[in-house]
Amino acid sequence: MSLTFHWFLPTYGDSRYLVGGGHGVATTNTAAGSRPATLAYLGQIARSAEQLGFEGALTPTGAWCEDAWLSTAMLAEVTERLKFLVAFRPGLLSPTLGAQMAATFQRHSGQRLLLNVVTGGESSEQRAYGDFLDKEARYARCDEFLHVVRALWRGERVDFDGAHIRVEGAELARTPDPVPTLYFGGSSPAAGTVAANHADVYLTWGEPPSKVAEKVKWIRALAAEQGRTPRFGIRLHVISRDTSEQAWAEARRLLDALDPATISRVQEGLARSESEGQRRMLDLHGGSTADLEIYPNLWAGVGLVRGGAGTALVGSHAEVAERIEEYHALGIDEFVLSGHPHLEEAYWFGEGVLPILARKGLWRHPAGAVESSPASIPFAGVSREPAATS
Repeated sequence: MSLTFHWFLPTYGDSRYLVGGGHGVATTNTAAGSRPATLAYLGQIARSAEQLGFEGALTPTGAWCEDAWLSTAMLAEVTERLKFLVAFRPGLLSPTLGAQMAATFQRHSGQRLLLNVVTGGESSEQRAYGDFLDKEARYARCDEFLHVVRALWRGERVDFDGAHIRVEGAELARTPDPVPTLYFGGSSPAAGTVAANHADVYLTWGEPPSKVAEKVKWIRALAAEQGRTPRFGIRLHVISRDTSEQAWAEARRLLDALDPATISRVQEGLARSESEGQRRMLDLHGGSTADLEIYPNLWAGVGLVRGGAGTALVGSHAEVAERIEEYHALGIDEFVLSGHPHLEEAYWFGEGVLPILARKGLWRHPAGAVESSPASIPFAGVSREPAATS
């Protein structure tokens, strides 16, 4: 099976340094000359990801970024093949409207919608959007929401009266074709239940391989009880260079730019997170800048200032490819990656790592064979001797 790679659209802005935020923490940016999340710049990233061979691009959701649905709908016009992995929160819209929005997006984008279901890990942020359920109730509601959405996508007329969701006579005039792939992540028992019932791709944040193997085994067993067989993906940042020394020098540059006071403030905020996945991220570094290489080529420095996915693959192109192979051996087939800045780092990975994986038969460009030939200079080598005269 060919591996699938997705890139990331930083709808909160980009930088040559780490951009933090998320999980109830305000966006933090240590860079001078930061790049605003304009459609022009996001379009550059999207077009570059498409050209390099990424299948899709994840767009986040939350108060710290632009709306994912609207941003990607606009970016669909400036791309041709790239799919959009749109993160959304089930508690903020009705299942009928959500199913309808997905169907419309799928038609108008040319079948390029993927959906990342985010239950919502922080009650404080959820309340700002008018959602006052606690964490366990949010997962229960998410399960009901996806049950209704799946039925609507099958073309059924739905009457449903659950603990959190109620619809009568719900149906779609036009169903999506194909049905969007559902990505879902979470590390708590409640998250495992929802993933087993609904996830097409279970998405984990980047932890050492032994921890990832445990999660794959856990979800695979829960899903088997429901007669389902999901695929598995992992969310990571990446710093890939021609040599290992160059990659680690870049990681040190990013780390040296972080203000200790900013790290402390962000860590205090993330420590209040209700997310089990966020707790696991914090346990990888404990808020300390020492010993951040928690596994060969796996660096926890991003998580010092960023909520959510906080680890990066760091190394030479060959080393990064080796770590990807290692995760693949555990059952991971999809990789959702990002880097700072997202435009340049997409090229480092796309031109450095993907060709290695292609030569090993682990990856092929979604558009098929891509021509690559050296540039030619017209008339190069043609003699410039003066013509003979008589």
